[in-house]
Amino acid sequence: MSVIRSTVTGCGSFLPEKILTNGDLAKMVDTSDEWIVQRTGIEKRHIAGEGQFTSDLALEAARRALESAGREASDIDTIILATATPDNTFPATSVTVQAKLGITHGFAFDVQAVCSGFVYAMTTADAYIRSGLSKRCLVIGAETFSRILDWEDRTTCVLFGDGAGAVVLERTECAGTNDDRGILTSHLRSDGRHKKKLYVDGGPSTTQTVGHLRMEGREVFKHAVGMITDVIEDAYEATGLTSDDLDWFIPHQANKRIIDASARKLGIAPEKVVTTVQSHGNTSAASIPLALDSAVRDGRVKKNDLLMLEAMGGGFTWGSVLLRW
Repeated sequence: MSVIRSTVTGCGSFLPEKILTNGDLAKMVDTSDEWIVQRTGIEKRHIAGEGQFTSDLALEAARRALESAGREASDIDTIILATATPDNTFPATSVTVQAKLGITHGFAFDVQAVCSGFVYAMTTADAYIRSGLSKRCLVIGAETFSRILDWEDRTTCVLFGDGAGAVVLERTECAGTNDDRGILTSHLRSDGRHKKKLYVDGGPSTTQTVGHLRMEGREVFKHAVGMITDVIEDAYEATGLTSDDLDWFIPHQANKRIIDASARKLGIAPEKVVTTVQSHGNTSAASIPLALDSAVRDGRVKKNDLLMLEAMGGGFTWGSVLLRW
């Protein structure tokens, strides 16, 4: 009996030209390259230029994903864009991307789950594809977190950067086994009791301002590893697969210590972990597709490889997507 799967047929990413190194930050706040690398693994981050918006980054990543998939923009019927830093309060940044791609059919909307946004967007797209509401979906994670940072807060401004990544998901009929290409299972969670541990202190309804990112770093770290492993173990239970079956673990790129601790707890070999946080910092919803695209383009990820994507973000939100490339 055949089933419908959502198969990734192409991916792409984009980073702004401007680079902010740890050395640059040391001239702005009381920090050092050694301190940042030791605690986070981050060496540099990319910063959007003046007049360069989240939609601009998303558009470039989307175009590269379409090229990778061998598709035209007109082939896309759905755009789901994950971001916590939209161009405007409304309309959704996704419709700006839709217009710039020249798409006048189908539908587009944004998903806001902060760093878990791309996992949430992938899961949403998969549901639409399997239900028949969508045939070919462009899923994007794009952020300009530099616009919501307090550049005098050394505990947060060193962590984040700007960027975008995208994939094309397509409807495919499969045999219904773990050998199928496409998304095999997804698991999402949230717990709003943890809001104050990672949030932005502004918004249209509360302060009528954008606000700045605020974080209790130790608390986030304390919860991260347990929450991440929780949804990954759910994926294993749903499929009967284990860490030994994975070809690649592609986690949210927030902090190398969190990535390493999660992999150790799950028994995932270090050589299976894709880590790009050193090159772009925490780009929130963009970090997983950035890491994915890097591993695809350098030849690590190959057809039929089994990939585990996972993320945790403000809210708290967290989730996993297990897919075969």
